[in-house]
Amino acid sequence: MSAPSPVVLGPAGIGLAAWRAIYAGAAVGLDAACEGAIAAGNRALAGLIAEGSPVYGVNTGFGKLAGVPIAAADLERLQRNLVLSHAAGVGRPAPKPIVRLMLALKLASLARGASGVSRQTVALIEAMLAHDLMPLVPRQGSVGASGDLAPLAHMAAAMLGVGELLTPEGRMPAGAALRRHGLQPLALGPKEGLALLNGTQFSTAYALAALFAAGDLLGAALITGALSTEAARGSDTPFDPRLQALKPHAGQRECAATLRTLMAGSAIRASHLTGDDRVQDPYCLRCQPQVMGAALGVLRHVAGVLAVEAGGVSDNPLLVADEGQRPMALAGGNFHGQPIAFAADMMALAICEIGALAERRMAMLVDPSASRLPAFLTPLPGLNSGFMIVQVTAAALVAENKQRAAPASIDSIPTSANQEDHVSMSAHAARRLLPMLDNLVQILGCELLMACQGCDFLAPLASSAALERVRTRLRARVPPLQEDRFLAPDIAAAAELVRSGAVAAAAGVPLPDALSEA
Repeated sequence: MSAPSPVVLGPAGIGLAAWRAIYAGAAVGLDAACEGAIAAGNRALAGLIAEGSPVYGVNTGFGKLAGVPIAAADLERLQRNLVLSHAAGVGRPAPKPIVRLMLALKLASLARGASGVSRQTVALIEAMLAHDLMPLVPRQGSVGASGDLAPLAHMAAAMLGVGELLTPEGRMPAGAALRRHGLQPLALGPKEGLALLNGTQFSTAYALAALFAAGDLLGAALITGALSTEAARGSDTPFDPRLQALKPHAGQRECAATLRTLMAGSAIRASHLTGDDRVQDPYCLRCQPQVMGAALGVLRHVAGVLAVEAGGVSDNPLLVADEGQRPMALAGGNFHGQPIAFAADMMALAICEIGALAERRMAMLVDPSASRLPAFLTPLPGLNSGFMIVQVTAAALVAENKQRAAPASIDSIPTSANQEDHVSMSAHAARRLLPMLDNLVQILGCELLMACQGCDFLAPLASSAALERVRTRLRARVPPLQEDRFLAPDIAAAAELVRSGAVAAAAGVPLPDALSEA
């Protein structure tokens, strides 16, 4: 597979597709057009310091200590102390692609010039991205307000030569890794430690990673849902565009259209257009456009929120200047992660429901009274248990996701001696999504196995061309289940087809774009 095209961060910002490319490993560079804003912001900050104006976190202490003045001779030491004292994260390191995305998000924010940092600081982040030098960032320790302080402090500490870096040569002490690649540890100027620490880049990186995966899995769930509908000889009438037009949610219309496309030309469907005594299918089949369409709507709303967050400046204080006026440092709360926390909670609900609907389809398939297929999808039930426990496994994963879907954004534990008295918990809200998505991959892998097994019982009737390509792709890895066998490898193989995008590629039909804000 070829590497993604390089991404250039410029004053106009970039779209979610470009952030996804960075997450996938695309090279990142800064547009020369950003140079003027960076230099102007740094000059403005120097001017305020020269005037002796009190600027939070520049010549004052931090948080509850904001009223403590700092002598000019101690400004650099103040910033270094800030970084080292705040590098108090715990837990396993964040995945390398997440850290890479976090660095790029910080680079884009600083390049706007409102943080007042020097070009040298921005250049070091660029160089670390270019040399694939990723700070070791513990996952836990951020409450999502005043920025993702602990995770970003670990990022900044590595820039100072403290802590560790993940490098192409392996895990190394940060100072040695920088020097090995011809880079010098950073000496912080006024406000630069604060600018690196203040921000939502850790929460945003995790939320973006989850959004990218969730959009892919929604498409995969439409495919496995269509296969289950075929296996149960369900009706495609609920996907009729005339029904969708009477309740025209955009996501509902698109998901119904996708299901129609997936099932178009199915001989299985054609075989029971007449003479079938079932008036209506259960909700797990019939209401797919409504449930999946609602999930698609949530993901698109989240896409809009995260597009703004990724392109914004979440430092504090920020340097602004009206035309012809003296620059000012405005203290505010752009570091607060509430938008991300709400978006992550909404995503958790959508992820949970996509899996819950799939599990209900599996429960229907193994029940002969509902599916009219052999019990537990085995030719010899009784002697064989077939897919009995595969459905139980899916149920267990759905239960885990339900527990994880409890909202994080409604919690707040005041910090910093009550100066930071309302926090968002955006880091946890976003970080818990990837384990939920791992569960969803496994759930959809289970459904893929069971739906294809159900369709096998309907031979010689075939499904649509699109769904038969998916079945062929699975059968190249997993044979039909004739007698009980060790099933864990089958589930793993099917889940990998889902995770890798092979299921969507095999179907070969357009799937809804969750990154669209439309």
